[in-house]
Amino acid sequence: MALEACDLLIEAGHVVPVQPHGVVLANYAVAVRDGAIVAVLPVADARARFEAKDVVSRPDGVLIPGLVNAHVHNPMTLLRGVADDLPLMEWLQGHIWPIEAAVISPEFVADGVTLAIAEMLRGGTTCCNENYFFPDVQAATYRKHGFRARVGLPVIDFPTAWARTADEYFDRAGEVHDQWRNDPLVATAFAPHAPYTVSDANFERIRMLADQLDVPVHCHVHETAHEVAEARKNLGQSQIARLDRLGLVNDRLIAVHMTQLTDADIALCAERGVSVAHCPESNLKLASGFCPVAKLAAAGVNLAIGTDGAASNNDLDMFGEMRTAALLAKAVGEDASAFDAFTALRAATLGGAKALGFDEAIGSIEPGKQADLVCVDLGALETQPLHHVVSQLVYACGRHQVSDVWIAGHRKLESRILVDMDVDGIVANARQWRDRIAAVRTA
Repeated sequence: MALEACDLLIEAGHVVPVQPHGVVLANYAVAVRDGAIVAVLPVADARARFEAKDVVSRPDGVLIPGLVNAHVHNPMTLLRGVADDLPLMEWLQGHIWPIEAAVISPEFVADGVTLAIAEMLRGGTTCCNENYFFPDVQAATYRKHGFRARVGLPVIDFPTAWARTADEYFDRAGEVHDQWRNDPLVATAFAPHAPYTVSDANFERIRMLADQLDVPVHCHVHETAHEVAEARKNLGQSQIARLDRLGLVNDRLIAVHMTQLTDADIALCAERGVSVAHCPESNLKLASGFCPVAKLAAAGVNLAIGTDGAASNNDLDMFGEMRTAALLAKAVGEDASAFDAFTALRAATLGGAKALGFDEAIGSIEPGKQADLVCVDLGALETQPLHHVVSQLVYACGRHQVSDVWIAGHRKLESRILVDMDVDGIVANARQWRDRIAAVRTA
């Protein structure tokens, strides 16, 4: 009997499919054809069934779905470390926005995204939810490097280098959406900055267009106690209540941060199908507050994990973010069993995919889904002995243990070496941006 042809067969010591939840498969293989997963089966059965063009054997490796970074500002990798140890509004208004006003350009965005892609791939991230200016340049850069992304179409109530008026923001958003609407890797979302920087009229326009175009709405919501208190004082209601009044609290909403929530807020999000993008390390660093992850999970709210931008984190390390999310949830919830390792991994994969509307294609290792796959080497002494695979992934291993990465079956990282990316050139380019930004700050 002739063997079945496939493009790629990955044999791993363990496979964690994420769906079904809580499952770890020992000595399993994943077969890939035309960029999609065609089978998940024991290694011996895979060898008996498939003839692969490429066989990758990782006996000490754990194969997981590619990590989904549910909230990023990736051009801001070029601002990593420029303004640390400051509260959010001082950091933003006193430092970040003035620097951006001086340097932001299509070139800045393309170079920052390229640096971010290289960092994310080396850390096992294969998809991100982007929120920044010049989405046309972002989308082209992600596509150039074969990286999966949901690119935000920015809306904010003041002029920027991207657009000057409300009409221009929406006109340009429509153009970018139309350009990328059928792309297999890059899609769009509306990205209103925050309730305190977007008017009711613009939010209503976003709601109407998001429904028409069938895209998510990606927004910072309830990020700090100060902004929530200001909303109550000035509007007589919380930000989430205002968004609900405007028709935006629904299953399209990706609510980022959500550090200040009442039980009623949580119940509303659960009822309406809101996804929450939890950014624990950025929230900690900016002293923004604590997202009540355990309560959200108990209520059935879909949870995703994001790093936020490298200017406020200061990395794009989803392994570190998973660990921080799990530990912080236990402390905030005063429950050592809260947000266990399997749940944290799910939030960083399938939870993120669901938030982005990509869960039919990615987020778990199942036949029919795209082969966005990551192999993590747990053979190092730092992750030995291997009693519990997922506990080691979340609580012990680091992103430096990511050995191999594929997106839609295409090899992006091989034995820690980036494929088709010039690391030396990316580093040199980042250094010249450092010098340009330094000149702006001292001018």
